[in-house]
Amino acid sequence: MTLVRTAEVVEPSRFRFRDVMRVGSSGLGTRRGRTILSALGIAIGIAALVGVLGLSESSKSDLLAELDALGTNLLTVQAGTGFGIGNAELPETASSMIGRIGTVQQVSAVSSVNVDVLRTDFIPSGQTGGISVVAAESDLLETLNGSVASGSFLTEAAGEYPAVVLGSVAAERLGIGEVGDGVFVWLGEQWVEVIGVLEPFVLAADLDRAAIVGVDAAEDFLNQDLAPGTVYLRVDPDLVNETRELIPRSVDPENPEEVEVSRPSDVLVAQAAAEDAFSSLFLGLGAVALFVGGIGIANIMVIAVIERRGEIGLRRAIGATRTHILLQFLTESLLLGFFGGVAGVILGAAVTAGYAASQGWTIIIPTIAVTGGLAAAVAIGAVAGLYPAMRAAGLSPTEALRSE
Repeated sequence: MTLVRTAEVVEPSRFRFRDVMRVGSSGLGTRRGRTILSALGIAIGIAALVGVLGLSESSKSDLLAELDALGTNLLTVQAGTGFGIGNAELPETASSMIGRIGTVQQVSAVSSVNVDVLRTDFIPSGQTGGISVVAAESDLLETLNGSVASGSFLTEAAGEYPAVVLGSVAAERLGIGEVGDGVFVWLGEQWVEVIGVLEPFVLAADLDRAAIVGVDAAEDFLNQDLAPGTVYLRVDPDLVNETRELIPRSVDPENPEEVEVSRPSDVLVAQAAAEDAFSSLFLGLGAVALFVGGIGIANIMVIAVIERRGEIGLRRAIGATRTHILLQFLTESLLLGFFGGVAGVILGAAVTAGYAASQGWTIIIPTIAVTGGLAAAVAIGAVAGLYPAMRAAGLSPTEALRSE
């Protein structure tokens, strides 16, 4: 009888996902202090990225909401300034000429009044605290999309008699918060009742420091010969640039170069652009911090490979393959990056929420900041851990045990 010996088939080593996670996380648990410090570098970089994006979007959202409410179709017309122009003034017909342009929706002029406004008649003339006096029509508030904080604005009837409305800064400097019966200021050598205090004008800051009287009252009671100083107008939002080009020749056909047309909302747009530039700068700094954190993980993983040669050799001796060792250390590095990313996202979101709330902004944490932050942290962990993992996988069992 012939005996036939059959070869035993050895099943290949299996390294399931849960085994990868268990073995990969075991090294982190045994070196907690080192793990926390390594993850902290990634967390700082991710927190910087999330914070910058969150604060940028929160502030920009508030700014754009303000722009939407105020409108970007407001233009201001003033006499030009500069070399060769001299003391130019707008023609008296400036408002009416502008109103004839078909794309213009609203027009309201403001004229300078050459008198002082003081809290009492005991204050020496000239000590106005930087408060000017201007004359305006009753439609000024509507044209500027302004609002009244206390009292009321000039009506057609109120504009014919001595009455004054204070801008927000002017009211503060005069010590007037709310208006009511019996609130007066000394204006043009006579007592004039304050009938209203305005909210700040975002697109017409000069009026915040002004005391506003009616045109008829300025001419009849203050003996002023008025000429338009600034003309505010609303135009068709789709034809702002075209209208802007028409205005100088409409106002002063003979000297259009002496008419200056500006768009106040451009300042807010420029502010948003400046915030974007600063955001890009801080994003770059955050990326540098993230890069430094990645180098920290790489250093820690190299040290871990050196310290755990015996463990590597023993695992290789009992059947672990090079792939198993590679996955073990790569998983450890990925987990370091992931935990640092989670901590960074939480920290960045908390900083964004706290600061935005203190400024009264809408709290916005962009989705890209969260997902991108986590993805970047994991990617940094993978890149930082690849070389140490390959180095560990390249050790032979005998070499690793002999070095131990």
